[in-house]
Amino acid sequence: MSAERPGVVSVRAGMFGVDGPGDTSGYGRLRHTVRQPEGSPRPYGGWFDEVTDQLANELAEHGVPLTDAVPRAVVDRGELTFVVRRERLLQVVMALRDVPALRFELCCSVSGVHYPQDEGAELHATYHFLSITHNRRLRLEVSCPDGDPRIPSIVPVYPTADWHERETYDFFGVVFDGHPGLTRIQMPDDWDGHPQRKDYPLGGIPVEYPDASVPPPDERRSYR
Repeated sequence: MSAERPGVVSVRAGMFGVDGPGDTSGYGRLRHTVRQPEGSPRPYGGWFDEVTDQLANELAEHGVPLTDAVPRAVVDRGELTFVVRRERLLQVVMALRDVPALRFELCCSVSGVHYPQDEGAELHATYHFLSITHNRRLRLEVSCPDGDPRIPSIVPVYPTADWHERETYDFFGVVFDGHPGLTRIQMPDDWDGHPQRKDYPLGGIPVEYPDASVPPPDERRSYR
């Protein structure tokens, strides 16, 4: 299930998606359906249609149909999200920055999400942009497969994305092609794996405290 093809990704059990007796949260019977949302129909309302049309016009001038770059747009809870193909990401963000009617001057954050069951799009990168000129906020979402975890870096367009992309690489393993110095930012350079992926071991890594120790999850007391 690709992020460009909406639908049910998985059904999560418990509070944290833990299977078996390892869930000590007391919410083990919870079931939550994880899905990629359907695209929203036009008109979106408010300024969302204006932004979409301006982006479509700019891409069309370079011979790129909007649906080729943005296969899906989602309006939810008063927010607009463009699902962008990774091959078109740089064209989209350059338009967001440079077109006067758009003028999203600031990339506020880049973060990662891991959907192990989202076949062909297991890793997602989410971008938040702010237009100071027009007082608007916009989200982009880009996906890539586990077997090819590469997304173009937007640092040449938005230098503020530098450390955010490094953190997403550090914790999720997304490789941002073209980043000027893609190294870990919080974990040690020789750390094995990416600790915010859902297939990363949950705890069990020895941590030294004065006169104390943290046992692995299967040896901790269960309160259920």
